[in-house]
Amino acid sequence: MTKAGNDNTSPESSRDYASPPCLMHLVDPVSGALVAEADIQQRTDVERWRRAERERLIAARLAIPGEERRACSQRIADRLHAVLGDISGRIVSAYWPIRGEPDLRLWLEGLAEQGGVGALPVVVRRHAPLAFRRWRPGEALEPGVWNIPVPSHGSIVTPDIVIAPVVGFDRACYRLGYGGGFFDRTLAAFSRRPRIIGVGYAPQEIGTIYPQAHDVPMDMIVTEAGIVVR
Repeated sequence: MTKAGNDNTSPESSRDYASPPCLMHLVDPVSGALVAEADIQQRTDVERWRRAERERLIAARLAIPGEERRACSQRIADRLHAVLGDISGRIVSAYWPIRGEPDLRLWLEGLAEQGGVGALPVVVRRHAPLAFRRWRPGEALEPGVWNIPVPSHGSIVTPDIVIAPVVGFDRACYRLGYGGGFFDRTLAAFSRRPRIIGVGYAPQEIGTIYPQAHDVPMDMIVTEAGIVVR
């Protein structure tokens, strides 16, 4: 004998109570907000384009003869000196060059003679802002991420001026970097924004980097051929 009762297991009622489809692919990893499928596709397209453009620009930079790169680096250093003016007592973060970037090491080493304080960026951990360690010529360096030399024991400082190399740049002073996101996270984390200057070679200029919400523009870009100001 069967017991009479309501049957609540019909296909229609099951759909009413089923779990909704997973939406994690629509969640912005930074804000936690839901974003549209079209926005995700646009980001994917931009990242794909940036990877290809990054490879092209780095290859072109490396193809510049060494003597020409050194001459361009000197002109960039001269422009920086004119743009910055008196740096007495100011903390200036530069960088150690890799993959054909403008070599500003002599300029960095000369900061102390002008009364400035030199610093170098350090990757603390993945997905975290950069730290800046004080450095002056003669102080120990050790291999950091990508084997880039970083100060071994310099104190952590907050720079007044940040000099950042670019892989590419546009007229709005947006910077195409190496894709790790360190630089943008660092700028977003500053409680007081320093003066941000990108440096690169004039042929690295492109029409646009297709800036996204997380991209932070430089205050200016300095090349051997001139200065682009936002």
